[in-house]
Amino acid sequence: MQELTEEKTGKAKKERTPMPEQPAEERRKNFNEVTLGYTKEDALAEASRCLACKDPKCVEGCPVNVDIPGFIELVCEENFEGAIERIKTTNALPAICGRVCPQETQCEARCVLGKKGQPVAIGRLERFCADYEHEKGVKAPETMPPTGKKVAVVGSGPAGLTAAADLAKLGHKVTIFESLHKAGGVLSYGIPEFRLPKEIVRQEVEYIEKLGVEVKPNYVIGRIKTLDELCDDFDAIFLGTGAGLPNFMGIEGENFSGVYSANEFLTRVNLMKAYDPEYDTRVRCGKHVVVVGGGNVAMDAARSALRLGAEEVSIVYRRGEDEMPARREEVEHAKEEGIIFRLLTNPIRILGDEKFNVTGVECI
Repeated sequence: MQELTEEKTGKAKKERTPMPEQPAEERRKNFNEVTLGYTKEDALAEASRCLACKDPKCVEGCPVNVDIPGFIELVCEENFEGAIERIKTTNALPAICGRVCPQETQCEARCVLGKKGQPVAIGRLERFCADYEHEKGVKAPETMPPTGKKVAVVGSGPAGLTAAADLAKLGHKVTIFESLHKAGGVLSYGIPEFRLPKEIVRQEVEYIEKLGVEVKPNYVIGRIKTLDELCDDFDAIFLGTGAGLPNFMGIEGENFSGVYSANEFLTRVNLMKAYDPEYDTRVRCGKHVVVVGGGNVAMDAARSALRLGAEEVSIVYRRGEDEMPARREEVEHAKEEGIIFRLLTNPIRILGDEKFNVTGVECI
């Protein structure tokens, strides 16, 4: 294992640079982004912690193999434009990934510094570079000469957008078909504004359009056109339709009024702006809310319910906290905001009144 001494690396191993955030008491009452992003000084301080390993394991942990030491070195040199160009060589959605990608189980989990302390905050540095570019103006990279090939991408979520960007860079003519009225998939309808502002999603989609990709919203494949018909019009088809259908527990009372799948709840809150009084898409949210599950979706639903006016929100999860699949940052944010965690607990029945409205949940 590489030694983590200052003598070996020539760098002092400081603690990880904290991320500026809204205070918990303020943010629990609004849908503004919780994390505020690194300043230039924060980014330089954090980038200076990188060891520039000769065999960077962090790159192996990145699903798209971003040159992490390379872009961090450019950050250290204050060449932020070069850093974002390096990132975008393999990652078309850096502003999104820097915010919601689970770095702690991927690139940062492989960081050598994490063996004896805190890993480099790779995601936060990626976000800084992407936000810097958005402030200065996003430039589309050069693409390869047109191949004459046409590719259809069904679905505009993370998979569809990434595939479309990579195919466009190779010179193919790409068209994205999206069933909803906005591109982004789960980025638009699933992840709340306070974690991923929709303006960020819009900017990332615009970047992909600058590559020559055409996005067709309100276009339901299977109704407007079948896959067979797409095959007649395109040389290849990429299916990135996502996992849009919810799973229910199959317990008594699931059909009572006031029971939502997290999918429907978050779609109404995010895509249909239920949190905004100016929109006629309000969602019913009681004074006492129970969210079943321990993943990121559960955290998003619980924290959204709190912001919609719930007096008490409880997370009910059948395992312990260490087994919760949600990002550690999201769990900590939820706790700070006052979400109650009822662990090693499982619902067995939903209670209701004579009008089939929810009145409680029976758990074991």
